[in-house]
Order: sequence, then C-alpha cells, then structure tokens
Amino acid sequence: MSDSISISLTGITDLPPGKIAAIVTSLEMFAPPAKRADPPGLSGFSLEPIGRDDVARYLAIYRVLGERWMWFSRLVKPVAEIEAILADPAVEFFAVRADGRDVGLLELDFRVAGEGELSFFGLDETVLGRGAGRWLMNRALERAWAQPISRFWVHTCTLDHQSAPEFYQRSGFTVFKRSVEVDDDPRLAGHMPRDSVRHHPVIE
Repeated sequence: MSDSISISLTGITDLPPGKIAAIVTSLEMFAPPAKRADPPGLSGFSLEPIGRDDVARYLAIYRVLGERWMWFSRLVKPVAEIEAILADPAVEFFAVRADGRDVGLLELDFRVAGEGELSFFGLDETVLGRGAGRWLMNRALERAWAQPISRFWVHTCTLDHQSAPEFYQRSGFTVFKRSVEVDDDPRLAGHMPRDSVRHHPVIE
C-alpha cells in the first residue's frame, strides 16, 4: 500500500482501512497574556516534577489521559527515545497531584531556541469541572514565560476534547494554522486498548 494519498480540498477523501485522520489546529502567542486568577475554592492541587529516569510513571499518566483522546505519539516510540526526551533539560515534565494521586500531565518543550511548546496538557476526567483546567493553564503560562522565549505555542486536534480550541483561545492563544494528520490506528498495533477512544471507532 502506498504511504501517500491525495486529499480532496473540496470534498471527502476516503482513507485506507487501518488509518485514522484528524484536523489539527495550531495556536500561538508572542507575549504573556493578562493574568487570570485561579478558580475560587480550588485547593489541594499541586505540580510535582516527574523524575528524569521515571519512564514508568510518565507513561502511566500519559496512558490514563491519552486513552480518551487518542494520545499515542509517545506510545509508539522506543523506550530509549522516551528516556532521551525525559533526560533533556530543555523539556519539563510535571504530574498534577490531587487527592493523593496523579491526575494530570503538563509537558513543556523549550528545545527550539526562543520558543516554548505546550506539548502535553491533560487532566483526568474525575477532576474536570472544578476549575482544574484554568489552574493548570495558569501554571503552564507562568513556567513558559519565565523562560527566555518570544513565542509559546500549542496544537490540538479533532480527537481532543471539543472545547480545547476555545479554551486555548480564552487563555490567550491565537490560531495560526490548520492541518490534516493521518496515521496508523494505534489500537490495531496494540499500543492502546482496542476499546479506547470509543467516539472514533476502529475500522480494519
């Protein structure tokens, strides 16, 4: 099977079986936005650095969050590559802690000079609706703009939470690009449970 297809810009393009597709929206900001207060009544949340050699903990959090939204880019990488990313001082990793357990992930990538990327930003479903998203975004913005950067960016896609683009825009990001991403369905290769991401059924 060919590794490329022609995508129609005025209609529907059929994908080969075993493939998934998403519309990716990229957003950016060039200066710190106006600070927003943390939600009232939110307590007990904290950021805890993930150990540079703690691949197991990192992937455990990643899996819990990602199985709802088709996060798989880390799952298909060899462990050695993940270890190298975790060891890179230009990348920051934090577990969100609440109620005595890991409930979220914040990953910031500063490997491109003058830029920061909000690589992964996620919270467990059990803490949503309590203002945790705003709390975590405030921490992300504080940490990002404490670095010598002039651009902070993030991307989301149609497999993510439907409110993600609006949330990022309320946080100060502006849309600058939209792309189509096509890849192998990670569930068919065993990288994710077959019954995960139910809103995007498996097609073999």
